[in-house]
Amino acid sequence: MTARSLRQRVIRAALLFLGFKFATLLVNALSLPRLHAAPAPGARRVSILIPARDEARNLAQLLPGAVRQGALEVLVIDDGSTDGTAQVARAAGARVVPGRPLPQGWKGKSWACHQLAEQASGDILLFLDADVRLHPGAAAALAAHLQASRAGLVSVLPRPQQLNLGTRLLAPLVDVMVLTWLPYPIQRLRWPGATTANAQVMAFRRAAYDAAGGHRAVRHEMLEGTQLARRVRATGWPVTKTVGAALIGIRAYASYPASVQGFSKHALHVHLGSRALMVALSALHFLVYTWPWLIPAGGRAHWALRLLGPAERILVNLFTGRRRAADLGEGLLVPLTLPAALPAYRLALRARVTWKGRAYENDPSRP
Repeated sequence: MTARSLRQRVIRAALLFLGFKFATLLVNALSLPRLHAAPAPGARRVSILIPARDEARNLAQLLPGAVRQGALEVLVIDDGSTDGTAQVARAAGARVVPGRPLPQGWKGKSWACHQLAEQASGDILLFLDADVRLHPGAAAALAAHLQASRAGLVSVLPRPQQLNLGTRLLAPLVDVMVLTWLPYPIQRLRWPGATTANAQVMAFRRAAYDAAGGHRAVRHEMLEGTQLARRVRATGWPVTKTVGAALIGIRAYASYPASVQGFSKHALHVHLGSRALMVALSALHFLVYTWPWLIPAGGRAHWALRLLGPAERILVNLFTGRRRAADLGEGLLVPLTLPAALPAYRLALRARVTWKGRAYENDPSRP
């Protein structure tokens, strides 16, 4: 086989792969529900629960919108912070729950969420990461979605916002992964293994949360959101997903180095705990998105491959409502995405990962 024929075969295989991803995106665009505004009184059933460890800066932006939701309560747990997290939360009108020491066998976030659930009074538990941004009517919309869908859990894909050049490299990949890899109708099947969830924004009926065992049941998991969603599904409650649209946003990371650190803690778990799979898919993404720009242009198929990679990112952004020039311009960064992700993969290959000053064993097969 000549080098030219091998290159043509690789290009054809890459185009087939992108064809699958475009088809999945189309299915999700037609089937994945969007969050819509709802009457404000529905929020009175909601406890807004925010685990926070050194999140003073994020809470200053999240809490003003959270306390204006009309929710039953807004609780922030101060999980051993050293940056004034508790003071910022109290000043914004939230109730602060002092965090207890992390027990052996627990991941920090699950322990914080477990303590919040113990304190919550609402029959809807809305868990939020501190970098989420709630816009007017978000809590009521989630309550209405749970009611209309009769679901036990809805998780939300929040809209990225306040991105800079460094964070545009990696942060939007969450949207690309969710929208182009697994068709939503498959996730709606009764098979729990097909269920995924985004732990950044999760709204539970209290009855479903308790039936699934709450965060105690997933205390050792790094992907606690997906594992808890699967437990909810296994108890018989429907699990749904929705796009946050204009109601729920997120500023996941403030810089490229922070993005690398954040992605590294979940990378191995997203790849089913397999380092071999993580390396193989990294190589695949290099061939599909980066390699076509490193070799001389040769024919229509090659140009199609070059253009479809950026087009995928642009279409994802359009679907999630990110339509400004800078958002659409992210397509130009796609050839750089895999090289930019390599430091995160390097960290994910290690035996231990670090997050928020805590080190965890990076082995999904062990609690």
